[in-house]
Amino acid sequence: MIESDPPLLQHYEARFSHPVEVPPALECDERQNEVVMEECQLPLIDLNGLRLKCQDERERLACSTAICRASSEWGFFQVVNHGISPRLLQNMRREQVKLFQTPFENKATCGLLNNSYRWGTPTATCPNQFSWSEAFHIPLTKISEEACYGEFSSLREVMNEFAAAMSELARLLAGVLAENLGHKKGEFEDICDESTCFLRLNRYPACPISPEMFGLVPHTDSDFLTILYQDQVGGLQLMKDSKWVAVKPNQDALIVNIGDLFQAWSNDVYKSVEHKVMAKRTTERYSIAYFLCPSYDSLIGSCTEPSIYRKFTFGEYRNKVQEDVKKIGYKVGLSRFLV
Repeated sequence: MIESDPPLLQHYEARFSHPVEVPPALECDERQNEVVMEECQLPLIDLNGLRLKCQDERERLACSTAICRASSEWGFFQVVNHGISPRLLQNMRREQVKLFQTPFENKATCGLLNNSYRWGTPTATCPNQFSWSEAFHIPLTKISEEACYGEFSSLREVMNEFAAAMSELARLLAGVLAENLGHKKGEFEDICDESTCFLRLNRYPACPISPEMFGLVPHTDSDFLTILYQDQVGGLQLMKDSKWVAVKPNQDALIVNIGDLFQAWSNDVYKSVEHKVMAKRTTERYSIAYFLCPSYDSLIGSCTEPSIYRKFTFGEYRNKVQEDVKKIGYKVGLSRFLV
């Protein structure tokens, strides 16, 4: 059998200089051995109030208010009636699974999707900095290029349609959040376009060694906002009221979270909340994230005064994040830019 999984266990053992004993297979449901975690239902928002042509003004206002409240109180919310068809979502998931089932050597060496394949955490210096996952992190400018896809020609059409739909939804939500703070709906249209945004296709393989292994280490997102399409496996957790809570999957909803740039721009009105993914012992997990980002030279300043943060460009922010990860093993983020 040709192996499609990346060699995460071998990499983990080599990285931390000790072999890991893999426990015997479970005879019962793996959930009995997981740490009991409080499960939360994220604020659920019906976007029909924004999307319908002949919308009722009261319904539109109620929908906008709910989005802004959730962005301030949670930094996370989920949306239904978001305008992205179940057919498109199902097709995207099918193509994603096919892509990740490719032999590992092909994913690692064939330059697929702009040579964007990544796995594990090369910069990890201790186990709690290690992510048990693999991903393709693709600039939107590359998803229409036929040469990026190799044998995966059917992925190209679906991913183009998916990216366009996610982009439209992201701009709708960003417009609501900008308007709430007294700015025009198109505030981010000029600085966030196809040349600056990304899609990230994630797979979290089953992890045999620990129920406490991160699929994705705790972090905040370095963008304006993120839209996540996930499966029903679960594993996403976020920080709420100074404790970790598990997000209950909803098959009809997409998850939206505020990124660092929106927190800075809103002067801390909207919250970029720390979140993580926990690996499952016997079950793989799939998700796709859309990141609404500005150009690297875009200046990020607070929309009100006095400002909590000094002005910075997105490029400067990204460079500082990468510098911190290399030096100390983790992202520091917005606190580096406090006035």
